[in-house]
Amino acid sequence: MIDKYKKAGKIVSEVRKSAVDYIKEDMKIIDLIEFVENKIVELGGRPAFPCNVSINEVTAHYTSPIGDEKIINSGDLVKIDLGAHINGYIADTAISVLIGDESENHDYHLKMIDASYEALESGISAVRAGVEIGKVGEAIENAINNKGFNSVSNLTGHSMDRWILHSGVSVPNIKENNPHLLEEGDILAIEPFATDGIGRVTDTNEAHIFRFLRDRPMRLIHAKRALNKIKSNYKNLPFAQRWLQEQFSEHHLNNAMRMLISSRAIYPYHVLREKSNAVVAQSEHTVIVESDGCFIITE
Repeated sequence: MIDKYKKAGKIVSEVRKSAVDYIKEDMKIIDLIEFVENKIVELGGRPAFPCNVSINEVTAHYTSPIGDEKIINSGDLVKIDLGAHINGYIADTAISVLIGDESENHDYHLKMIDASYEALESGISAVRAGVEIGKVGEAIENAINNKGFNSVSNLTGHSMDRWILHSGVSVPNIKENNPHLLEEGDILAIEPFATDGIGRVTDTNEAHIFRFLRDRPMRLIHAKRALNKIKSNYKNLPFAQRWLQEQFSEHHLNNAMRMLISSRAIYPYHVLREKSNAVVAQSEHTVIVESDGCFIITE
């Protein structure tokens, strides 16, 4: 089990570094996403969720829909969040990249990225068996505040289990009274978000990432087929609608997805943006909790 986690971690670490080299101005977002997802497969893993490429005030959960024409512009602060699994054992990581070097806020946004990374290091330094999980959030928030930014309070890190990306324990990004004690062997994604906004995110109307919830009787044959494909291919892990486009016509797939969402057979993850439309930076590693610290599998 630990070997599989470490292998997944090694894959996403390599892909994260390759993505930083690959990203460039005027690139389509979908091209970056497909590069990341294909590279994960090439290295022997499977995507644990659709690659997220969230830009500026868009904070999380943006992956390209079918036919996405959006591009990455000079001055954009781009958050690349990716995960791989080996037979269900998941590693999750993220990095923020500033595009170009001529924007008015270039140095300021680099400082924001540094704040998210220093908070990640501080949060990881607080992790060990027996520690109250609220202490990890306190370390993260203090590091971000010390750089002059705010921690996004209603986004958290998370525990993971086999085939389960969010397995029940939330790792706060702010100080809170949370007496839950970390245990040796826990698998945690630590992911601070730094911003100069109010530090809250809100849902948008967009949703391009989904997750299987439960079987439902479907009268539409295409909805029944889609649900069977989703359940067998992705189990409880998030998936993108575009991952199904080769098996269904666009019309049939759109109708099937609407029916699956309305019947609550699948759950939509809405794209999140910072509530005051402020730019956000993110950093993330996956760690295994040990008695006297933790082991970073995505370094």
